[in-house]
Amino acid sequence: MSTDGSDAKGAGTTATDTGAVKLPGPAAGGKKRTTPPRPAPKSGRPAARTPGRAAPQRGGRRPGRTTPRRVRLTVSRVDPWSVMKIAFLLSVAIGIAMVVMVAMLWIVLKGMGVWDNINDLLRTLETNGKSFDIMDYVGFGRVVSLSVVIAVVDVLLMTAFATLGAFLYNICSSLVGGVQMTLSDD
Repeated sequence: MSTDGSDAKGAGTTATDTGAVKLPGPAAGGKKRTTPPRPAPKSGRPAARTPGRAAPQRGGRRPGRTTPRRVRLTVSRVDPWSVMKIAFLLSVAIGIAMVVMVAMLWIVLKGMGVWDNINDLLRTLETNGKSFDIMDYVGFGRVVSLSVVIAVVDVLLMTAFATLGAFLYNICSSLVGGVQMTLSDD
């Protein structure tokens, strides 16, 4: 037995200002203490308790928060690879929407007769007798093809600029600490 009242193998007590305190440790004989398993509930279903939540109090009401919980987070680094993937997908979606929008706009203008009115106006202004057709320059195939080319260039540029922006953000956030956000649940 040692001077503090414990044997060398087991848990002992230590003296404090208020009295003796039992220290945790193995039980006598050097074996670890284990708690006996809890008996299963009588209903046949295991008891469903969510960790971190208090058990219901009397009256069936749980203690609730009176104010919303707020968490302050700092975005200190953005992964450039994930930014590139997301920017690529979003820019492809924007490119497809742009091509569809141009095609629909051309069809609406054709249905309203705008191209025919422009042809009539240009023919009245023409003096040397040549026949001019605006559809040679702004036909449906040419307009949609040009919008597809612009959409592809747009996809490449938006992806590159977003990835470059992620790299620049990481450099700036290492200098100043990043963007701080406060999130709350209402």
